[in-house]
Amino acid sequence: MKINILHAGYCTAPEHIAIHGGRWRTIHFPAMFALFRHPQFGAMLFDTGYSYRFFDETKKFPKRFYRWMTPVTLHEEELAINQLSTFDLRPQDISHIFISHFHADHITALPDFPAARFVYLPHAFGHLRGLSPSEDMKHAFLRGLIPSDFDSRSQEVDINKTILLSEEYAPFKTGYDLLGDQSLIGVELPGHAHGQMGIFARDESGQVFFFVADAAWLKQSIVENRPPHKVANFLFPDPEAYRKTLKDLQTFYFTHPETHVVPSHCEATIRAMEKL
Repeated sequence: MKINILHAGYCTAPEHIAIHGGRWRTIHFPAMFALFRHPQFGAMLFDTGYSYRFFDETKKFPKRFYRWMTPVTLHEEELAINQLSTFDLRPQDISHIFISHFHADHITALPDFPAARFVYLPHAFGHLRGLSPSEDMKHAFLRGLIPSDFDSRSQEVDINKTILLSEEYAPFKTGYDLLGDQSLIGVELPGHAHGQMGIFARDESGQVFFFVADAAWLKQSIVENRPPHKVANFLFPDPEAYRKTLKDLQTFYFTHPETHVVPSHCEATIRAMEKL
């Protein structure tokens, strides 16, 4: 399997919010997505990054607050559908999109891929279905980003079919074989969002990548076990679980130094990975 780490746009926010003790300056948070090219299942994505739909969905109040809280910059050439041509791919060539969670910066381009199956943990979207529109903002959810045929193309992970993971993945003990060949192993990373899913993936050269979504916004948070500022607790459904997940990521990072741990919004990490 070939793996390429890309990004579609970025937002900005204060560093001291993203990591406790951070500097009082604004930094970039790229919206990472990954392209997997599998010998059997073809081209697949992990998340999608931003698309111009984000701006359409946040034109009016109260959703405009979303745009104000996380100002977004996006260039035409960064759109996921436009980056596919670099790999001789078309939007309809994407067979699966693995959704880490349903915050806007991870799903905005879902409608651009008409043939993709949407793979996610069922409780990641289940709790959002019952929300009234007035509650969307509290969950960083923009329901207008969900494709009209989402249900017919959904392929929820069967959470009753866990697999035991070897020491290669410790301290993570169980996961989900997302394709049936153990090339992509999903693990739940609770705290930041309901049903947030990270993915272990191995490329054709044997390198292992661990895509941890928003379980940490910066690699430094993992290395030093430094969570965000306490104000971020208001954004998380389970701050205690977030801290537990972050500690597990730190343990993994130091016991598996050969694995590339990739948070979805760490600019330094994404820039380094894009050069691999």
